[in-house]
Amino acid sequence: MAQNYFSRLFGSFNDKNILILGDVMIDSYLWGDVKRISPEAPVPILSGVGRENRLGGAANVALNIQALGAKPILCSVIGDDLRAGDFMKLLHQQNLSTEGIVKCKERMTTVKTRVMSQHQHLLRVDEEMCTPIDNTSEEKLIAKLLRVVQTNRIDAIVFEDYDKGVITASVINRVVMLAVQNGIPTLVDPKKRNFNDYKNVSLFKPNFKEFNDGLKLELKKGQIQELTEAAKEFQKQQNIDILMITLSEHGVFVKHKDSQPVIIPAEIRSISDVSGAGDTVISVSALCLTEGMEPGLIARVANMAGGLVCEKSGVVPVNKELLLKECVQKIGM
Repeated sequence: MAQNYFSRLFGSFNDKNILILGDVMIDSYLWGDVKRISPEAPVPILSGVGRENRLGGAANVALNIQALGAKPILCSVIGDDLRAGDFMKLLHQQNLSTEGIVKCKERMTTVKTRVMSQHQHLLRVDEEMCTPIDNTSEEKLIAKLLRVVQTNRIDAIVFEDYDKGVITASVINRVVMLAVQNGIPTLVDPKKRNFNDYKNVSLFKPNFKEFNDGLKLELKKGQIQELTEAAKEFQKQQNIDILMITLSEHGVFVKHKDSQPVIIPAEIRSISDVSGAGDTVISVSALCLTEGMEPGLIARVANMAGGLVCEKSGVVPVNKELLLKECVQKIGM
């Protein structure tokens, strides 16, 4: 029964269109070997360097949606600079639409450069501008988004917020209102700046630190009763249908507004790199939600997906076939 259920579920993803709104970036990698320390300063010398650029941030959510068989459409603001060309080239290489991308001369395209040696992360350099987008860029972004909604059947909207300035309180309010009017589910992967601006959304997925920071709490992991009380109050205040809080080694806290909370145990994994796991979790959650899956099962499937990408080095999208296999093996129906 599980085989048939999950095969049908994963097959249904192929007909979905998911709009992703948020901060996009380039994940750039420098690979090499460290064999000696610099005579100029006590720092390692990286030699035999290779370079690779990948799509990151909200664009990594698009890659996960695509890997699951659905059609992602990105809406974001980037710079009008040399790295913008690199970003657009990456979109074309991945067969991703550029119809929702706005270029702004006053901003820079975000690039995160990771220096790696023997699968070890030595250094990260962030080139970014985190101030909120100006009114002109906001209006252009909303116009692009409206056109996407008018010309495509959108099954869900994902807010992928990295606090880089693309998502503002005004953008949130206008897009959520549009979604409600058109019966489109909304999912949020939040950061601190706009945490309390998300109201009337379908699914809200902070991690434990983001939940603490967003509500200015000092909860400790394992304080489930205190977490439950804070979660109930926040969920009611914000009118959120499903609240999902990822707790790393403690699993996932998930609560529908009309039911009691559930804790989904953590997956036992050989962790290589946690980068991008949250992108995978929100992507899988979005597609499962469009199929009307109950919240506890959404959390289980999404948690498995996040665990799978943590076994890989670097930011990578989930493997659909591996996820399907794990769901069949581990989830009884």
